[in-house]
Parts: sequence; structure tokens; C-alpha cells
Amino acid sequence: MNENASTGHGAAPDTASSVAPKVGFVSLGCPKALTDSELILTQLSAEGYQTSKTFEGADLVIVNTCGFIDDAVKESLDTISEALNVNGKVIVTGCLGAKEAEGGGNMVRAMHPSVLAVTGPHATQEVMDAVHAHLPKPHDPFLDLVPNAFGEAGLKLTPRHYAYLKISEGCNHRCTFCIIPSMRGDLVSRPIGDVLKEAQALFEGGVKELLVISQDTSAYGVDTQYRMGFWEGRPVKTRMLELVQTLGEMAQKHGAWVRLHYVYPYPSVDDILPLMATGLILPYLDVPLQHSHPDVLKRMKRPASGEKNLERIQKWREICPQLVRLFCLQPCQRRYCQRLARHAARGPARRTAFTLHGCG
Repeated sequence: MNENASTGHGAAPDTASSVAPKVGFVSLGCPKALTDSELILTQLSAEGYQTSKTFEGADLVIVNTCGFIDDAVKESLDTISEALNVNGKVIVTGCLGAKEAEGGGNMVRAMHPSVLAVTGPHATQEVMDAVHAHLPKPHDPFLDLVPNAFGEAGLKLTPRHYAYLKISEGCNHRCTFCIIPSMRGDLVSRPIGDVLKEAQALFEGGVKELLVISQDTSAYGVDTQYRMGFWEGRPVKTRMLELVQTLGEMAQKHGAWVRLHYVYPYPSVDDILPLMATGLILPYLDVPLQHSHPDVLKRMKRPASGEKNLERIQKWREICPQLVRLFCLQPCQRRYCQRLARHAARGPARRTAFTLHGCG
């Protein structure tokens, strides 16, 4: 199990009675999977289950898996195997639960037919239904409070000073190298009122850094046609600009900051830069460019072209000189990638970072 795996360290302490059923929990994968785990742990605690970060002594185990790359698949399958060997009663959820085996059928079922149940990602109710079927809930959730939680935001697996805020699920792109849409589906944006309510609970609970995540943060609200929602009695569009502006205002009241992740370089992102320049939100962008060569981008079916990305980066720099940029690129010796790297890195080196992946 890698060092990024979470094993319920943020779950409620064992303050329930000794007869309360205990559920072991392991969360693997990305921050989006982590937020799914937090929802499940919150519901478990609300219903009176104890949670544990070990398999031994638990009445059953839940493993939230990742299926994005081969190493993640292996880690998830190994963890399921370990849980079965140590405990014997295992419920599997997450991205790997939605993945098909080579010969058809469910991969997890094919590899580990003795698991109690298998669900895909963002399936809190399905997981709870499986828990209820094999480990009846101890009391009425409407009569009990969730200990050690952030109110509306529920339990968190992160340290108390920061938290992830997932604003949407799925992605409308069909990039040739990515399997995320096949596991998590098309874009589904959360109602803006629900997102802001969770953010407020987190800030009021002491969170000082709010990390906004999704598969495609820039596309927030596209699926709803930017439907009008409401927050504290006033109308707010379900759109990235309005969401980020409101989060920034909320964060300032609590001496906190907001950091944006998974921001595709759409034209609409230009409107966010003035908010960064004035200090309303953190001047940081995590941009999955992947490549800069037009032909490679076309084969990848990526939005935008390398030339447009260069123009956009230059415009961002003009609006917000202090911007920190994290670009995800494929390593390539072609002049397009070299040009993008040189162009983006102009100015203080500390303001630009690159993560490199295997070149396709």
C-alpha cells in the first residue's frame, strides 16, 4: 500500500459502546476518491458503526479502489486480497469496481469472487446497502449525531487544516488515453448551494486551505447550462467564476485560502485570473496540458491546441504576474514541447513547475 493511501485516520474514535459493529476502511487513489470515502465514513458514523484503520477485529472491511493506471489496479487488487486473507468479509467500491475484465464481466469479481459486494465510484448508498445486508445498523441515524465531524461537510480523512471540496463528478471529454469517463461517467455538477454549504462548514470547522477538485473544474455547470442556484437568499449561477468568487469571499472571512486543481485551459479561465491578481483566491493553476504538439493533441482528442495554450499562458501572466503554474506534460524532444516549456518558464523559475508523464 503506498504512502498516499488513506486508512480511516480521520474517522471517528471508538467512542460507541463495545457492541457497536466495526467496519475496517481503506481509501486508495486520488482526492476525488478520498471525498467518496469521506461520504461513506460520515454515513457509517451517523448510523452508529465504529470505523477502524485495520482489518483485524473488524466485522467487515470496505476497500475504496483506484483503477486509473496499472500500478493503481495492482495496488487495489493486492489490498483486496490482503483484506480477504486477514478479515474474509470485504465490500469493494471505487473506480476499479466499475472496470471490466479482459474476457468480459467485472474485473474484481473475476479476480476475487468471494467479495461480499462490488460497486463503482460515488456510490455511497449502494455501499451502505451492502453494509446493511451483511452487518445490520445498530441504531436510528436520525437520533444520533456524527462525532468528530465538520457539520454539513461530515467526516474528513485529511488533517484538520485542509480539505478537498469536490464540485462535480465525471467528464465530457473522450481523450484517447483516458479511461475516467468509462468509470465515472459524463460530467455531473453538484448544485452550487450544496457546494457552498459544505465549504462554509469546512471553514467554520477550522479548515485553512480548501482544495477544489473534480475531473474538469473549468467545466463546472456546463451540464446544467449554468442553472441559477441560491446561496444565503441570493441567486448564484452554477458556474466556475461565480463559485470561485463566492468561495474566495468566504475564505477571506476565515483567514483561509482556496486552491484550484484540474483546471483545463478554456477561455473562461481568463476571468478567474483577476480574482487571483487581487488575492481573493490563491494564484495557482494546476493545468493538465499533456502535450503541445498539435498533431499529438489531435490524436489525444484533447481540447485546445498548443499554439492557443501558449497565447493563453502569456495572457495569464499579463493579468497575474505572481501566478504559480503547474503543467502536466508528456516528455518530448519536439520543438513544440520545448517551446512551451521555455515560454511558460519565463520569469522566476519558482513560479512554474512541470510534471512529466510517459510520451505517447
